[in-house]
This record gives sequence, C-alpha cells and structure tokens, in this order.
Amino acid sequence: MRILVAGWFSWEDMGTTAGDLIARDIVCDWLRESGLEFEIAVHQRFPYADAVDWTQAASDRYTDIIFVCGPFGNGYPVTNMLNHFSSARLIGVDLSLLDSLENWNPFVLLYERDSSRASNPDITFLAPPPQIPVIGLILAHKQKEYGVKSKHESVNKMIENLLDSRQLAIVPIDTAILENQGGLRTEGEIESLISKMDVVITTRLHGTVLALKNGIPVIPIDPIAGGAKISLQVKTLNWPILFNPDNIMDKSLEDALDYCLTFSAKQKAKQCALEAVSKLDLIKEKFLKEIKELEN
Repeated sequence: MRILVAGWFSWEDMGTTAGDLIARDIVCDWLRESGLEFEIAVHQRFPYADAVDWTQAASDRYTDIIFVCGPFGNGYPVTNMLNHFSSARLIGVDLSLLDSLENWNPFVLLYERDSSRASNPDITFLAPPPQIPVIGLILAHKQKEYGVKSKHESVNKMIENLLDSRQLAIVPIDTAILENQGGLRTEGEIESLISKMDVVITTRLHGTVLALKNGIPVIPIDPIAGGAKISLQVKTLNWPILFNPDNIMDKSLEDALDYCLTFSAKQKAKQCALEAVSKLDLIKEKFLKEIKELEN
C-alpha cells in the first residue's frame, strides 16, 4: 500500500479548522503505528514537514486515499481529487457524509462521524490535550499626557517579538468599558477573563493589578521612559518583574515569560495579592475611623 492522507487541509481556501488538523495528525499516528507508508497532502498555507502537492502527483502514485474529517459529498472539489486518483481506493475517516450511502458510496472502508447508516464520536477526542500557554495581552493606548516620554510603539514592538518567538495562545483583552474591542461589557467580565489566563503581558496598570489579584503571573511593562505609575505600583506590590523602555530586551522578556510559567511565579503572585489585601485592610480601617471623626 502507498497511502495519501488528504482532507480540507489539502486545499488553500476550503475552511480548514483546528479539528481538521488534529484529526489528520491522529490518523497519521495510526498509520505510523501500523508501519504503513504514507504521504500527506497539505496545502503550503498550512506548513507541514514533508507535505506533498497532490495536484502535482502522478495519478497512479497511490493505492489508497484516506480522506480525514469534515463534511464530504459528491461535488467540487472532492471530485477533482477522486478523478485525479481514479485508480486509488478511497477510505473515509471522521467524515460527515452529505449524501446518503444508498445513493453514493465511493468508499472501500468508511469510519464515519455521521452518515445515513451510523454516527460516531469525533476522533479529536483521542488527541492529547495541548500544553500551550494562554497569554492575556493587555495593551494601553498611547498616553499623550506623558508627552515624549511615552514609548508605547517601541515597547509594543518588543512584545510582538516575544509573542512571535514561540507557540502561544494569545488573548487580547481590552480593559476599557466603552467600545470594548473584545465585546466585554462589564468590569466583572473583564476581570473574569483575566483570571483564566496562564500569564498576562501588559502595559496597563490595571492589567498588572487585576492579574496579580487573581494569582496570575504578569509581565508588566511600563511604556513611559523613566517609569511612571506602573513602575511605582509593581514596586509597591513587591512583584519581581518590571520592564520599562530603558531596560527591555528580547532575552530578558523571554526569561520573564519562562519564569511566569512556573509554579513558583504563581505562588509569588498569590503572595503579592495577599500582602496587598493586608495593607489595604489597614487603609480601610484608618479611612473609616478618620471619616467618622470628621462628623464630630
């Protein structure tokens, strides 16, 4: 057997989803376990080692085509591939068939997700959970009140370099209430989203504060030359990470992210929050005492 693994990832613009790619990798793992020889038809838009362009392959190159995941019917562009490899047998895995099997059944083997004869769990259940950090990105707008000291553009570029350097799930979070860019409507929604992150990277004071309050390690970057309110707050909270336009470097940001992904960093964030609450309880007590004295 010489197998070609195909799917909607074999074309550029057919709505390839994360599920398609996860299912593809599962089937490829099955074939490797069986010691079967195979190639993978992946469009260059979805980088994959040793992928082939099926449109350039000889029509008799493969004995079998395994089409993986997604809706599958008797029409373009599926029929283009089937006609190109007309001598190959067709195997379907994790497909939702658009046509009744009684009317159209081109398969020698079919393990459908759903068809006119059966339905089965989607095979992505078999994939191990990914270990990719979820990063909350909370950026401030350019603060004109700081004049030439405002270095948001250069700082944002350094953050972009960091995020491009490794695989991370980036969640932009807007802390503004009016015209919120993420569609968040209340302060509770904003803070709840922040609390679900693994790490927060921010140029906003309340991005820093709300992360630490919820025990989330944070990389605070004060975008004001010489430091301003973020720097003062981080020092007050005794959080060990702080950057400003004068000391920010690619390597130091990478080291900070590595630290923030550790258990120690999460414990330190919780400690900072507890210490802050302890100090603020004293302020509350003093405030209530002194405001009552104003009545007398």
